[in-house]
This record gives sequence, C-alpha cells and structure tokens, in this order.
Amino acid sequence: MDSDKVVRAMARWWQVKGNTRTSFKNGKTITVSQEDTDVTSHNPMLYDPLQDGNVRTSKTRQYLAALVVCLGAVAAGTALAWTSPVLPQISIAENATSVNVTHAIANTTTVNNATIVTTTQPPQVDSHLKLTVDEQSWVSSLLAIGAFLGALPTGYIADAIGRRYTALAMDVPFILAWLSISFANSAGWLYFGRFLIGISTGSFCVVAPMYISEIAETSIRGTLGTLFQLLLTMGILFVYIVGSLVSWSTLSMMCLVVPILLFVGMLMLPETPVYLLKKGRRADAALSLKWLWGKYCDSRSAIQVIQNDLDQTSADASFMDLFSNRGARKGLIISMLLMFFQQFSGINAVIFYTQFIFESAGSSLSASISSIIVGVVQVIMTLTSSLLIERAGRKILLLFSSTVMTICLAILGAYFDMKDSGKDVAHIGWLPLLCMVLFIISFSVGYGPIPWLMMGELFMPDVKATAAALSVMANWLCVFVVTKCFGVMIESWGSDFTFWFFAGCMALATIYVALALVETKGKSASEIQSWLSGR
Repeated sequence: MDSDKVVRAMARWWQVKGNTRTSFKNGKTITVSQEDTDVTSHNPMLYDPLQDGNVRTSKTRQYLAALVVCLGAVAAGTALAWTSPVLPQISIAENATSVNVTHAIANTTTVNNATIVTTTQPPQVDSHLKLTVDEQSWVSSLLAIGAFLGALPTGYIADAIGRRYTALAMDVPFILAWLSISFANSAGWLYFGRFLIGISTGSFCVVAPMYISEIAETSIRGTLGTLFQLLLTMGILFVYIVGSLVSWSTLSMMCLVVPILLFVGMLMLPETPVYLLKKGRRADAALSLKWLWGKYCDSRSAIQVIQNDLDQTSADASFMDLFSNRGARKGLIISMLLMFFQQFSGINAVIFYTQFIFESAGSSLSASISSIIVGVVQVIMTLTSSLLIERAGRKILLLFSSTVMTICLAILGAYFDMKDSGKDVAHIGWLPLLCMVLFIISFSVGYGPIPWLMMGELFMPDVKATAAALSVMANWLCVFVVTKCFGVMIESWGSDFTFWFFAGCMALATIYVALALVETKGKSASEIQSWLSGR
C-alpha cells in the first residue's frame, strides 16, 4: 500500500512538472494553472493524465457547443426566409397576385444564397397590415443592409470582449427584432425589426464560424464548420413549412423562441481557448479545453500548439496587416473569391425559376410546396456534405460542386433558349427539373457550406476577426449586386444568356480552385499559414 501511495505521489509530481512552462514570471517558473495567479491554481481539472494510454478526447461537447452557437444560423435562416410566406399575407390585395418578372423581383427576399419569390397568392389571412409594393421591397432589403453594416464591427467586438460575449450581445438584437415584428402595427416597426435582425444575421455570419474553428479538433473541424450552413438551411425550411400553416404573427412569435434558446445556451458555453490564450489567460484556456475536449485530453500539448501559432503572429495586428502580410492577404483573397463564387453560382436564378421549372415538368405543385421540396433537398445534401467533408476534402467537393453547376446552368440556358425561340420543349419538360435538383445538390455539398468553413480556417488569430468580417461583408455585397441586377439581366439578356453567364462564373470557379487552392483537410493552422505564405 505504501508503495502505491509513493507511485501516485510521484505521478502527481510529474504531472505538475509536465504542466510547467519554460517562461518565468517575477523570477520563478509558472505552471499552466499558476500563470493567472487565480483561484484555479490548484484546480484538479488542469491535471492531464499520464502518457499511459489514458489520454483521449471527447467530441460530444465540441458538437454541442457548435450546435448551440449555430442556433444563430437557425435564427438567421428564419429571418432570411420570413418574407417568403409573410409578404403575401400583409400585401395589398391587388398587388399580391402579380406574376410578372419585374414585380416578382421587387418582392424577392434573399435567403443568404437563395432568392425566394412568391408568385402565387396563399390563403388570405386577416391582417391589420397592408403593405404597398414599395414598402414590401424595403422590408425585404433592410435585412441585407443591416447584415452588411453589422459584419465589420463584429470582428472588432469579438477581439475586444471575446467570441462568447459577442454572440450573447449580438443575440439581443435578434430578440428585440422579433418582438418588434411580432407586435408591429405599422410598416415602420417592420422596418425597425428587419434592420435589427439584419445586424444580428451579419454578426453571426462572422462570430459563429470563428467560434467553431477555435474550439474544434483538427479531425472534426471540417464537419463542425459545415454546421453553420446546415442549420441555416434548417431555419429556412422551418419557415417554409410553418409559414404555410399559420399566420404571420404566429410565425414571428415562434421564430422568437430560437434566439432565446441561443442566449440561454451561450451562457453555458466557455470562451474559446484561442481567445483566452491570446489574452494571456492560460489557466482559463486550459479549463476551456478540458470542458470542450474532455477531462482526459492532453491540454498541455494542445495549449502549446495554440501558443506556437500565436507566437508566429503579432498580438496587436492592425487592419493594414491583412494586406501587408502575405499569408493574411492571400487568405483574404481566397475567402472573398469563394464568397463571390458562392453568390455568382446562379443559385438565385435557379431558385427564382423553381415554380416555373416544376410547371414545365408537368407538376401542379403550389409555390409553397415547391419551396419546401427545395428546402428539404438543401438540408439533406448539406448534412451529406458535413459527413463527407473530412473524407473527401474541401477541394474535391468544391471542384465537384462547380463542375456540376456549370453543366446544369449551361443546359438550363439552352432549354430557355429553345423555349424562347418558339421550339416545342414539352417532351423534355423533365430536363430543367433534373438540372435544378442536381444543381441544388451540388451547391449544397460544395459552395453552400465550404466558403463559411474555410473562412474560419484561413486566418491566424491576430487577423481572423477582421478578415472574417470583411469576407462576410463581401458576401452580402455580392448578395445585393446579384439580387438587384438579376431583373435587369433577365429583361436585357434573356433567361438563356443569364444562365450562361452564371455557368461561365462557375467554370472560372472550377479553374481557380483547381489551380490556386490546396487541400486544408487535416492541416493545422501553422501548416495552412505556411502554404499561404509560400513557405
């Protein structure tokens, strides 16, 4: 028994010794838990298991934390899709049934990477609000304006107060916005709510991928990174289904539940180890890792890897460092181009023609049912992407995605060219439907989720917040350009050349990814930076 006690005592002594840093503070060596000189200095959670085969990590809480922060994506999805079932219910009756292209485009709502158009009138719902066409267009567009303006300051806030507190703070506008919308008695309250909800949407597009990339092990970083797009599509699908069954005010109150759950969930999550270590809070970073990776993880080694990455960067990187540092500059260019190709993939054009394509195939489905079918396909295939991302890799999925979309868009352009020239296309009515389904599948496994994932992978901690904010702003700028120019393109070029234009963009995306991108699957942050820096 005495010998057992000696062995245990020696093991604990070696454990403390193993947690000792090589640096000194006030003339003496500091351990991981002593660096902050706080009450955690003897916290048993900070002791790592001996290297005897017991070292292991648990991924359960990493998935849980990612799912909680991605409730922000669900909230964004509900906000983005909200106008699709709601605007017909609160529009002036004589304007609600217009189906010409110009009017339909005025009543589109951009759902991050899809534009939903209501061209058929749903069952009438008594509403005290009756909006004109101009008022409806403002209700739709104010979200995008708010998202653009909300993205940039989020990066600075996340660096100042942390990723967790930023998510909590940016969730408040979500809650206030849904309250404003639910009890709105005028267009002004809807404007206010939609602008607020846009700020939160843009903010979570920045902070959620950032939080996930900083808590995930390398082995599941890709899978967790796709959760943002997956839960966003689930939020969209929720609105499609529920919005077809209930009144707009009931739908709005139901959407309020998501940000409330998000706020409660974020209170239980820790700050990211990367941010804590960046601020010199080594003990808190170790505790965060223990919470996320399990008490049997080797937090000492993980902390040292993060510290090594931080040592390669400037703790107080300026805005200009994004452009003067080769690695940061190249990462920003890649991230922005992926966002550009995501929006110029033609997803807006395909979704805009969803109802027409279903009708061409001989379907009598309503617009709401067609939208639900598209939403289900997006959710299923984005989930598939999350399962494939760590097996197939980012680059191969992007190449597959852009190649298939190029083919589908080219065929759709040819179909509309034949139709507009008066040729009989009744016998191939199934072809555009097949192309649309294949297009949405390929988009959902590639250019839907991967740009968001890689945005979190390409940057070091010193510039990540600002770079992510600029990438998100680029995304929303592309959303605005495509949405506003789409109607002009249809009327000036015709449907055929519009689809061919997007096919050309996807062909360029294929060439760019094939020549300029390397696979980031399984690579550490320092390995990715070595490639970006040309080392």
